[in-house]
Amino acid sequence: MNEVAQISEDVRNASVSTDPIAAYDELRQQCPVMHDRHLHRVLFRHEDVLSVLKDHKTFSNAVSRHVSVPNGMDQPEHTVYRALIEPYFSAERMAAFEPVCRQIAANLVKQAPKNREFEFIEDFARVYAVQVQCAFLGWPESLHEPLNQWVRKNHQATLAQDRQAMSDIALEFDGYIRSLLKERRQAGNQAPNDITTALMRETVNGQPVPDEVIVSILRNWTVGELGTIAACVGILVKYLAERLKLQHQMRYKPKLLPATIDEILRIHPPLMASRRVASKAVTIGGQAIEAGERLTLLWASANRDEAVFGNPDELRTDREPSQNLLYGAGIHICPGAPLARLELRLVMEELLRDTSRFSLGENTWPVHAKYPAGGFDALPVKLFVENCCGACS
Repeated sequence: MNEVAQISEDVRNASVSTDPIAAYDELRQQCPVMHDRHLHRVLFRHEDVLSVLKDHKTFSNAVSRHVSVPNGMDQPEHTVYRALIEPYFSAERMAAFEPVCRQIAANLVKQAPKNREFEFIEDFARVYAVQVQCAFLGWPESLHEPLNQWVRKNHQATLAQDRQAMSDIALEFDGYIRSLLKERRQAGNQAPNDITTALMRETVNGQPVPDEVIVSILRNWTVGELGTIAACVGILVKYLAERLKLQHQMRYKPKLLPATIDEILRIHPPLMASRRVASKAVTIGGQAIEAGERLTLLWASANRDEAVFGNPDELRTDREPSQNLLYGAGIHICPGAPLARLELRLVMEELLRDTSRFSLGENTWPVHAKYPAGGFDALPVKLFVENCCGACS
């Protein structure tokens, strides 16, 4: 096997291993820029990934065949649509949504089994992600179960890399959105006063926003949010379940929770990678990249780079926040970061407040998600409540 083929095989094997994060740590030491026949040029180092993120002129975000607004756009189109969506994640909107989001989290914690093992990802984390996203967008509760089923199908198709199934499932999701848009148009002035209706009334350059663009925006917000929030909640609960001292500290010092959440998700990323395309020839990490060449930016490696973070497994809440690439960097930094941070803080606050402790289950083991997903596909957890009468079990 020649050297290029061996490198390609190393990246593929790392991505499908039982512990890809540890495998990426090892590969980062060997060769910071690798070639892979599936992932193309793979960047492992924080310095290289950050340089690509900040150079939007050289590295294009237009990597998909499908309309992707605005994260799949370049300037000047990206700037126009970014300005349209950013107000939906303003501090004022987050403050208004906080009590609704907290109530959803509190209800789920109250309803969750106590003092016995249960499947946390399927029965809590994914349910929470669907419910808070529907509430944020103003979607009806009748969509909860269809979206839960859709998440399962999408996850299975992605794992299998079944392109036809993935395409069919995407069309199914678009159908949900188009039905919501149709209902609101039929309702006219009686349409719900929510974010989905507000998007329908937006204009760009004096013209109404086309349905194709509205569908893309809502798809990006929802599809990304559902999988990522569920993954994040699972990662956070597992991390604290294995560290009872830190879990206890978070209960009694909740002001430390936001920084701790970001740091845990740096250590164990919910998103493994993103993509770019080089618009011109350039050199990265001492290697020549040709115009048109595709790149994979490996968050799961860059956010653990020893050159920036020292011991990548050390949890430190005093790190420079801008070094953490959890939500990206540059003009394409995640616009929904304020919403994600709010949702994660509130669900962890409620879990910590309404339990005496939580731990991993004893009868089954966590199952790691497979690339490109992060987190866990299955996570057995026990939520303990002192003096529980047993009725909640």
